[in-house]
Amino acid sequence: MAVAAFATLLRQCKTVFQADILHQQLLAKGVLPNFSTNLIAAYVALSAPLHALSLLRHLLPSPDAVFWWNALIRRAVHLDFHYEVLHLFCTMRRLRWKPDGHTFPFVFKACGEIPSFRHGVSIHGVVCVNGFDSNVFVCNALVAMYGRCGGLDEARKMFDEMIERGVIDVVSWNSIVSSHVQSGDSRSALQLFGRMKGDTTSRPDSVSLVNVLPACSAVGDWLKGKQVHGYALRNGLFEDVFVGNALVDMYAKCGMIDEAGKVFERMQFKDVVSWNSMVTGYSQIGRFEDALGLLEKMRKDGIELNVVTWTAVIAPYAQREHGYEAIDVFRQMQLCKAEPNVVTLVSLLSGCAAIGALIQGKETHCYAIKCILNRDGNDPGNDLMLTNALIDMYAKCKSSIVARAMFDSIAPYHRSVVTWTVMICGYAQHGEANDALELFSQMLKQEKYVKPNAFTISCALIACARLSALRFGRQIHAYVLRNQHSSQMHFVSNCLIDMYSKSGDIDTARVVFDNMQQRNAISWTSLMTGYGMHGRGKEALWVFDEMRRAGLVPDGVTFLVLLYACSHSGMVEQGIEYFNAMENEFGVSPGAEHHACMVDLFGRAGRLDEAMKLIEEMPMEPTPLVWVALLNGCRIHANVELGEYAANRLVALDSENDGSYTLLSNLYAGARRWKDVARIRSLMKHTGIKKRPGCSWVQGKKGTTSFFVGDRTHPQFQQICEILADLIHRIKILGYVPETSFALHDVDDEEKGDLLFEHSEKLALAFGILTSPPGMPIRITKNLRVCGDCHSAFTYISMIIDYEIILRDSSRFHHFKKGSCSCRGYW
Repeated sequence: MAVAAFATLLRQCKTVFQADILHQQLLAKGVLPNFSTNLIAAYVALSAPLHALSLLRHLLPSPDAVFWWNALIRRAVHLDFHYEVLHLFCTMRRLRWKPDGHTFPFVFKACGEIPSFRHGVSIHGVVCVNGFDSNVFVCNALVAMYGRCGGLDEARKMFDEMIERGVIDVVSWNSIVSSHVQSGDSRSALQLFGRMKGDTTSRPDSVSLVNVLPACSAVGDWLKGKQVHGYALRNGLFEDVFVGNALVDMYAKCGMIDEAGKVFERMQFKDVVSWNSMVTGYSQIGRFEDALGLLEKMRKDGIELNVVTWTAVIAPYAQREHGYEAIDVFRQMQLCKAEPNVVTLVSLLSGCAAIGALIQGKETHCYAIKCILNRDGNDPGNDLMLTNALIDMYAKCKSSIVARAMFDSIAPYHRSVVTWTVMICGYAQHGEANDALELFSQMLKQEKYVKPNAFTISCALIACARLSALRFGRQIHAYVLRNQHSSQMHFVSNCLIDMYSKSGDIDTARVVFDNMQQRNAISWTSLMTGYGMHGRGKEALWVFDEMRRAGLVPDGVTFLVLLYACSHSGMVEQGIEYFNAMENEFGVSPGAEHHACMVDLFGRAGRLDEAMKLIEEMPMEPTPLVWVALLNGCRIHANVELGEYAANRLVALDSENDGSYTLLSNLYAGARRWKDVARIRSLMKHTGIKKRPGCSWVQGKKGTTSFFVGDRTHPQFQQICEILADLIHRIKILGYVPETSFALHDVDDEEKGDLLFEHSEKLALAFGILTSPPGMPIRITKNLRVCGDCHSAFTYISMIIDYEIILRDSSRFHHFKKGSCSCRGYW
């Protein structure tokens, strides 16, 4: 058969089998070397790279035949087989083939996509050895590769060398600008783009504009974005759909959605990305009706609503804690038969977590198991991201057992910092603070796999604050100082202020505040709250004044904290002054919670008539908090009639709870109306309301020890009783008289005294004295408000022991020292 005939037959092959038949015939006739390149071309065309590679291995290296190595490498790049690209390149060099200027750009692209900085640097050396370091195409690929591998300094150095050699074109500029944008250095990207416009040899093209516009949005420089917009119009680049989409995205991310809309309307051709950019823009600023309107318009115009479109609406709903709306949009997505991706489901789970929608979260979990999780070929990172979102959802929906089971199912070396953080935060924020700290301790032991970030540490500090775990909190503070979590330091510092404040060390909280390089509204409010909790109202007012001098505008939360501080410090006139100034001077309308604070302030001061007048003049219906505040004031000042009225209002609002019933019982007991006390107890029993048992815990060297009221289970109970008996005997000599009304039982005073003897805070104090060295503060936390008799006893006991007693109850702190308490009776 003639040579021309064989060549024609090879070109006409439709299958690999046909090419193999011809391959065998060529071998049989002994003419294969004459047709090797023709056969390689046939195999490449038929997507049989192994066959082609087998022939290439037996060819003698020649500059012309390098084309086929490049063809195989190019094919692997297009198919995203990036490691195969490196394998082909290494094989090529091992067989002594010399790469050419077309080989390196594809190989560098594969290095950037992996990304593999190490391989990229090695191949850069090959470029220099082979004399391609002045080839503009190769150098451009090098700049892009370094940028994708995070080697911004190397990319910039390469670019500067290209300028020195005069080997530069518009692609070079685009590559270096893109590298800076990808590395998050948007300001440098904008500066480079400015230099590019001044380079007469390289005018920016549409790719240049698409590269630089995200930098404008990243730094919020809409003015620079407008200048780029003007350049596009002047140079005829606006008609490029990619430029139009980038402009829409830039304006939307800079909060200029109306400008984005104008660009969108002027675009002659719009693709689905154009529509998605507008939908995302509307959703991100909360204009959900406009976003949904665009979805409807897309449907009517026959434009495909892809997964990005739907996710663009679901994600912002979830971020703004509009969980039900996110669920509704997801259901519409399912009706349109659009397939959600991992980002969609993560956003949906976030929405479920925000509203505690456990049932919908479980439905999403089932869908994820059926359609996405653990499928062959899945990206393990995507599976982990979805699992993290599920852990977060279950934890925030108070289903911590399921969350922990999912957490434990992930091998320790596969858990990311997000995995640990969502579990620790779930525990910390939903009443399982001990578990949060135990898990945080486990995380620190596994630092070879993962280290806590600022958010993990903040969650651990929240747990410490809930438990008043000062010792653990100090250890975390030391860890922070050693590891310098500077990127989110203000966030951690705010949590440190809160932790120290709620753990009874307000002075250290102030030191943390003073050492902060940057402060935000939360920093000031956290310190103000701490001073309020400790009854240091003057300092709280000072913080408020300093906050205003710093230029921060007080809001409703600020005034709530301020009024709380005034109430707990007996600063009635100052509280009235700030309450009146809220709307008159600061334009903040007092809400029901501010009125509740004022009722509490009047009630503690015994000005019950003024409290009642304020309630009657409220512009909104009084909430249960308002009536509870009034009931507490009535309990303090023994106004039974008004207290009963407040209690009846709570019943009318269906807001009875154990706390309000306890206040009413105390009120009746103080008036020695035992039948009414019994009636309240009977009512609680029949309505299924159980009084929470008093629980106190005390901090010690070996951790925290808890006591319940009447608790006799502690192994050192006998010693605790002996210490307590001795203390009570000694303070009675000083004038202490048990306040038996707090026993709430119609028995004789001696029996009531015995009942008061077993209150949890007294047991905790005795244990603290038993186990703490003299001079060391005894730190006690109670889950309820401190008992009046215990408060009186602690005041006397502080006169005869060498300890400061720091007691945190459900309302505030009490610092007992040398016969006085920091609350000065306002508790």
